[in-house]
Amino acid sequence: MLNKIILAGALLSSLTAAAYAEQQPTIVLVHGAFAESNSWDGVIKDLQKDGYKVIGAANPLRGVKSDADYVSSILSSIKEPVVLVGHSYGGSVISNAANGHSNVKGLVYVAAFAPEAGESAAALSGKFPGSTLAPTLAPPVELPDGGKDLYIDQTKFPDQFAADLPLTQATLMAAGQRPIKDAALSEPAGEPAWKSVPSWFVYGDKDKNIPPAALAWMAERANSKKTVVVKGGSHVVMVSHPNTVTHLIEEAAAAPK
Repeated sequence: MLNKIILAGALLSSLTAAAYAEQQPTIVLVHGAFAESNSWDGVIKDLQKDGYKVIGAANPLRGVKSDADYVSSILSSIKEPVVLVGHSYGGSVISNAANGHSNVKGLVYVAAFAPEAGESAAALSGKFPGSTLAPTLAPPVELPDGGKDLYIDQTKFPDQFAADLPLTQATLMAAGQRPIKDAALSEPAGEPAWKSVPSWFVYGDKDKNIPPAALAWMAERANSKKTVVVKGGSHVVMVSHPNTVTHLIEEAAAAPK
């Protein structure tokens, strides 16, 4: 009899956990330029531990519209609610990708652009002083279609992109960075979803790619539900401070739409 009670209790617990998991939103993470999906590893580990289903989208980094269309196709395959998270240039992508998807309940911008229609990442980065990205770029790689792929010089990457990480880790990221097509940074964004979908922002006050003043200005313009500024944080706060970023994502996931 005792064994039956224990078995029934275990089954109920399992069913309760499954039902809870079904109620939780899926978290879709979109990396930005010079990064890749594994830049979310620490955040993914924390989210999965807390029972969330997570998708680390492989952002093509070819252009705002085409990249947003790609992420939109991922969103179309998800039936449950979604919290859409973007890092850096990935913020421009999620701002457009969420349009037309009523299941997207929140947008989280991680050291990310939140452009208005017609604005580009390059223009927003230059709106306030402080970005030192341009001088750190390596010679562009010529593409067959006439475009150019941009990388950060590997020797300059640690200080420019990930100054709050151990040098060995930043050096590995430098070697594995994914390039962005030059035209993507100057491509005007479409109508932004942050006008109709609640947003949250987190960034470091030592970001050298996007000036912290620009990030603060975009967060205020988007009526951010909560903005977290990481003291000493670099451009990759999701790598250096995964718990902080995870906590904000989970706040967005728990918030009513």
